[in-house]
Amino acid sequence: MKSVTAIAALLLVTTVSANAQQDACAVVDSVVIEGAVRLDDRTILSRAGIAPGELICRTDNQRAIESIYGTGQVSDVRVFQSNINGRSVLIFEVDERPMLARWEVRGPEKLSERSVRGRVRLLEGRPYDPAAAARSRASIDSLYKDEGYYFSEIDVRVEPRDDGSVVAVFDIAEGRRIALSQVIVDGNEEFSDGDVVGRMSTGPEGFWWWNNGEYNDDVVDRDLRERLPDYYGSEGFIDFRVLRDTLVVNEETGKGSLLLNVDEGRQYSVGTFDIVGNRHFSTEQLQTLYPFGRRQSGFLGLGGMRTGPATFDHGAWRDAVDQLNQLYANNGYIYARVTPQVIRRSDDDSARTVDLRWEIAEGAPAIVNKVVISGNNVTHENVIRRAISVVPGDVFRQDALVQSYQSISNLGYFEQPLPVPRTEQANQQGDIDIIFQVQERHTGSVQFGASVGQGVGVGGFIGFEDPNMFGRGKQVNLNWQFGRRINDLRLSYTDPALRGSLISGTISLHNSRLRYTVADLGRINTRGGSLQFGFPVMGSRYTRVMTTYSLEQSEYDSPTLSSRYFCRNCILSSIGLSLVRDTRIGLPFATAGTMHQLSVTQNGGPLGGTGNFRRATFEGRWYAPLGQIGGSADLGSQGIQIVLGLTAKSGFVWGDVGPHFRQLFSMGGTQFGIPLRGYDEFSITPGGFDARASGYYASTVDAFGAAYQTFTGEIGARISQALYFSTFIDAGNVWQSPGEFNPTRLFRGAGVGVSLLSPLGPIGIDYAYGFDRRDLLGNRDPGWKFHFKLGMMQ
Repeated sequence: MKSVTAIAALLLVTTVSANAQQDACAVVDSVVIEGAVRLDDRTILSRAGIAPGELICRTDNQRAIESIYGTGQVSDVRVFQSNINGRSVLIFEVDERPMLARWEVRGPEKLSERSVRGRVRLLEGRPYDPAAAARSRASIDSLYKDEGYYFSEIDVRVEPRDDGSVVAVFDIAEGRRIALSQVIVDGNEEFSDGDVVGRMSTGPEGFWWWNNGEYNDDVVDRDLRERLPDYYGSEGFIDFRVLRDTLVVNEETGKGSLLLNVDEGRQYSVGTFDIVGNRHFSTEQLQTLYPFGRRQSGFLGLGGMRTGPATFDHGAWRDAVDQLNQLYANNGYIYARVTPQVIRRSDDDSARTVDLRWEIAEGAPAIVNKVVISGNNVTHENVIRRAISVVPGDVFRQDALVQSYQSISNLGYFEQPLPVPRTEQANQQGDIDIIFQVQERHTGSVQFGASVGQGVGVGGFIGFEDPNMFGRGKQVNLNWQFGRRINDLRLSYTDPALRGSLISGTISLHNSRLRYTVADLGRINTRGGSLQFGFPVMGSRYTRVMTTYSLEQSEYDSPTLSSRYFCRNCILSSIGLSLVRDTRIGLPFATAGTMHQLSVTQNGGPLGGTGNFRRATFEGRWYAPLGQIGGSADLGSQGIQIVLGLTAKSGFVWGDVGPHFRQLFSMGGTQFGIPLRGYDEFSITPGGFDARASGYYASTVDAFGAAYQTFTGEIGARISQALYFSTFIDAGNVWQSPGEFNPTRLFRGAGVGVSLLSPLGPIGIDYAYGFDRRDLLGNRDPGWKFHFKLGMMQ
């Protein structure tokens, strides 16, 4: 096929007269289209832009050819001019492209067919485009090369059909994948080949399955441009260069050798350091960020003074500059420019030194002009503004903006991840407007399904939950569990801002009738409610004091229980005080922050009712990010976040609980009492492990104690706001009285789990190994156990 250039070179094959050949232009009496079958003549003439009776020049013919060819419907265009019966006729002869009926990909096995098909840019039902087919072939070839299949061959065939259309077939011979057998480094003197290769993501084959010698162009490029320069730069070799990289492949074995030629340069130590241009912060304040300062001698010499010049660390210098920029941004100086300077020099003894400087142009601090919220069609604006830390008139602070973004995300009312808030300059003074963009998501849910409880058999449940009732942030929860041996109804309502204030309020009611079929618990009926108010501590958004009053009436219908506890309409009246500080982000699966809660209650006694005891509980949760897979470090990036989590819980009861033994603590499983995975419900007792807990004699009142302690450590992968995987270690125990409390004697468990926010509510499945389980004879009997849980996972 001829290209447009080739066609233009053979533009006119004419039979004109000698006079016509001498003239560059001529008047044509008619224009004729030949060779068109699928295309309409009028369409081609319209694109050609040539009409009979007009003066047609050679350049007009060139434009006509390019225009017809540009339709994508033809593969070749030829122009003839002829005299027929004394009339001048201009003839356009075209070759139409065949229609593409379909295209196919054949042969992919080692790469997914979906990824290969995604590289094809052909449109079915349109004329076949050889150029698009060639680009698609090159894109598929690039995909295989990126995955290390350097021996792959991709061929494009066109198969004609009886109706004149064609089928384009991409035939792929994948070949073998390159596996690096060695990485050879030349030019390195300060560091061994092993040190250099160890800093690269690319490496040769090894014993372990993750040392597969995989070769990927993009990964190698990042190794050479970023990882190796960063490694050498951290040791003072800031002139390091990769001079050449060569991949040598053995076509018979598919093994490859990566040859690197490097120039390490000289090592630099740190010389002088000065700061210029700073006015808002003193030089002494900014020097605390300098990473190479001399240290004063510490206790017993720990962390003592450096005796010689520090080796320059490019990474530490870069981090210090980032901290300096963050310091200015958090104090309103978002227009401040920090110019770090690294000035190389050679001393008389040929030692290499860098003099460091921060040149700072502070500018004026930015004032928040307006805070705009958009996209909230259901949630009232004041609900969102309660979560925002930046207000008009304040000096702009970057950390306050980040906190506001995280607090809005924690509300759980909007699609995740939230768009990053925008800042726009509001006036010539440099003040800024902040725009938070949200997208509502459906928050209310109706839950229903089957339930099973320890000793109460199989039943069902129906629930309704809405954390953003009427778009005002009010929370409503209704849950009804029912069955032959269970009828449990619970209702709660929370207003996070009573009458628009900072005071929160919660009212809850419950009516429960449980008929146990195991041990001596029998039938227990309870009904009651509680009222709670929360007050911010000194205006803090994260710390609150909670006051609670609850009243409950119980009745036991069991010969065994009645002989031990007389409870006919016995009353439990209690008043409590809690201090809560919660800075977690990324809920319900936190990725950072802490939560501390201390609660104390007085039950009975001067409040009336039966019993007279005090109850205290403490809970602490700590989360720290370990890294991220995919995404980026930018605000709002949605990668897989790896998190380290630690949890500690403890509780104590002093006094006479009377018949209210359920105010004590039970441990084991995940459904009742204090969770300890790897063990059955109620199996951890003050008397030790109860092997009968998995059988008929489970759940006796002897399983309850007056003190407990649990610890949990986990490493989790937060896939999204709705999916979380974890591996964990649990440890805990329960004691008869606070005086017997001994946190060095704990039952241990470990396992893996997955948590999911489903349309039926939060669901968790854990598979855990109990290390300290025993059989009925007291012999060690460790083993695995599945746990299923419903309800919030915060």
